[in-house]
Amino acid sequence: MTKESRIDKYWVRDKTFYHKVLMILIPIVLQSIINQGVNMMDTIMVGKLGEASISASSLANQFYNIFVFLCMGISAAGLVLSSQYFGAGDLKTVRRVFDLVLQIVIAGGAAFAIATFLLPAQIMRIFTVEEDVIQLGAQYLRVTALVYLPHGISLVLSNVMRSIGNAKLGLYVSIASFIINIGANYIFIFGKLGAPALGVMGAAVGTLIARGVEFLFCAVYLLKYEKILRYQVRGLLKAPTKELFGEFRRLGLPAIISDSLLALAASAISIILGHMGKEVVSAYAIVTVMDRMATVAIQGVSSASGVIIGQTVGEGEFDRAQKEGWTFLILSVLIGILGGILVLVLGEWSVALYEIAPSTIKITISMMEASAIIVFFQAIQSALSKGILRGGGDTKFLMVADIIFQWVASVPLGALAGLVLGLPPALVLIALRIDFIIKSVWLVFRLKSGKWIHKAKSMEEREPDRS
Repeated sequence: MTKESRIDKYWVRDKTFYHKVLMILIPIVLQSIINQGVNMMDTIMVGKLGEASISASSLANQFYNIFVFLCMGISAAGLVLSSQYFGAGDLKTVRRVFDLVLQIVIAGGAAFAIATFLLPAQIMRIFTVEEDVIQLGAQYLRVTALVYLPHGISLVLSNVMRSIGNAKLGLYVSIASFIINIGANYIFIFGKLGAPALGVMGAAVGTLIARGVEFLFCAVYLLKYEKILRYQVRGLLKAPTKELFGEFRRLGLPAIISDSLLALAASAISIILGHMGKEVVSAYAIVTVMDRMATVAIQGVSSASGVIIGQTVGEGEFDRAQKEGWTFLILSVLIGILGGILVLVLGEWSVALYEIAPSTIKITISMMEASAIIVFFQAIQSALSKGILRGGGDTKFLMVADIIFQWVASVPLGALAGLVLGLPPALVLIALRIDFIIKSVWLVFRLKSGKWIHKAKSMEEREPDRS
């Protein structure tokens, strides 16, 4: 095999492919930057109120993030199916996929809202034993209860719209959210323009207003301006066909379980760090913001690979899907290197933006250094597990990988390191993210095997076209 033919096996040369990648990647990267900018501004504003306030909002958001991860799993399930059916030219089934994922997120959002409103203090006690943090977090959660439904619907809609080539909706929604959320936070946290100074609860009010605008933006666009899918809301009243539900259970349900387990693992991490003290929690909240800023590009690559490979599999071009998978993996390695460098260069600088104690600063800087190592492996495993292999329908295998490496390795090792051995927070963070390292290696072999491609079956029973 010549050098050029070996390159052709692993690298797509077609310019059309990279144009498709950029059309999805650029809006997602910009959207991620905006979202992380909002998170950073939230943390900075709340940080003006002290470490207890940072810890309260951070830990309260860990429970909310369980719902967000659930929505991401629902989105991923919908994305796998809708990308493949869109690639096969089956718009009728794509509409039914939209109906199904929205039905699920509405039911889940209602359940989370009720639990959060009725049991805010009990939820906070799962994460911490410090009473001042519990009381502040409970105030935050009561307002958050109203956020679940509008945010869940808009999040799932904007994500699944990528399956039909529309990655810009999420970007536009994020721009509107960025402006409104920062303005509302400033008004309600500090009591400006005649509004009461609500402190931590003001951050939740700002989030509620922003998420409400997001929901209206998505709903108006989908029902009035979207011209490919031509979605109609009456589909929400229809039960899914037996065939579609079977395919959703086969290819989509494992993605929901996988992301839900990821959310529980993230909560377990917060519980472990929460019992190491508010200084560690505050440091982790700051490190998380920088970590997410450094990995915005990989989020774009993961999303683009899932959509494009899903469409390629739907077209039946399995050899091309394999080559595209290798190309996306190479891109993720390059982005992981750049992300790690970014954390090292900007991490210590970002700490100066927060008003925290010298002891917390020291912890934060050490955790930043550990995060720089983690980011490299995070990029690789994210591209493989959340994009390439998931786009190929390999969701059951990925679910098993998540269960094994999160719950047999990361969480037990992190608990041992932090709560039993009392190791430094930086080493605890590496232990808690050991699954990223293991999965990065294991999933490369899965990609090489070619066994990750699973095409959705054609629907045997067709419904009348609603367009």
